[in-house]
Amino acid sequence: MSRHLLPLRALQALEVAARLGSFARAAEELHVTPAAVSQQIKQLEGLLGYPLFIREGGGLQITPAAQTALHPLGTAFDQLERISVQLRSAQTNRPLVVSLPPIFAARWLIPHLERFQAAHPEVELRLLASMRAVNFDTEDVDMAVRYGHGRYPGLHVQRLREETMLVVAHPRLSGDLRTPADLRHATLLHYATANDPVFPDWPTWLRNAGVTADTPLRIREFGDINLVIEAALSGLGVAMVWQSLVEADLTAGRLVSLYGKQPLANAYHFVCPPQRLALPGVVAFRDWLRAEINPAK
Repeated sequence: MSRHLLPLRALQALEVAARLGSFARAAEELHVTPAAVSQQIKQLEGLLGYPLFIREGGGLQITPAAQTALHPLGTAFDQLERISVQLRSAQTNRPLVVSLPPIFAARWLIPHLERFQAAHPEVELRLLASMRAVNFDTEDVDMAVRYGHGRYPGLHVQRLREETMLVVAHPRLSGDLRTPADLRHATLLHYATANDPVFPDWPTWLRNAGVTADTPLRIREFGDINLVIEAALSGLGVAMVWQSLVEADLTAGRLVSLYGKQPLANAYHFVCPPQRLALPGVVAFRDWLRAEINPAK
């Protein structure tokens, strides 16, 4: 027996536009253009023979006829989403895909990953090193680690750990850097494209430390934080870095921390669609990550 269904994409556009009260906001959630949402609604109205929205005063008002379908539509799409997750996870040999910043993957996760594999040999991880925001609806990604403010609408978010900023240098340089004032004559390594509004630059940090430079600062800029760290490891100068990225180097004595820590407002977060939280691999990685990244808690 054939099913007489209206186009699912058009029905989804109806449900999201009615829920959000805007074609533009619906387009953001569906990752399409507002024109595409409008076209889907027009297609649906043409098939039904009556309007679904009344456009007045720049606003969007759903018609009574369409209103009666909203709750069943929302329930149906929730069920379809659960079925999609179930089908994706039914393949037992499918790797668990986690998206995370490349520098965090290289300098924090990889040095710790052997412990996860020893604790959970049944979980195969696939690391997707990327700074790009993940579209969990269309991409084959189970979860993500992200650094920032922690506001990710529609997703389950857990704050993993407070981040701090350190001033670090090679041990052979530390003897000449006993106070912040000594930095006036040192080579200062700077991450020029840091996408973190709470991370200071060198003039700001020195000013906050009460240091006034009597000559121009010697600042050497890099476009990649990994290069900043490698330059510090090579003894080329003093660097400001996120603590999580140099913990292994500090423990091994390859770098030393100078002048204490500066707490930052941003933090690392575990991010995951709510419907994937119960997957065994996601649970295993989340719990291990929380314990490993912040062992004091």
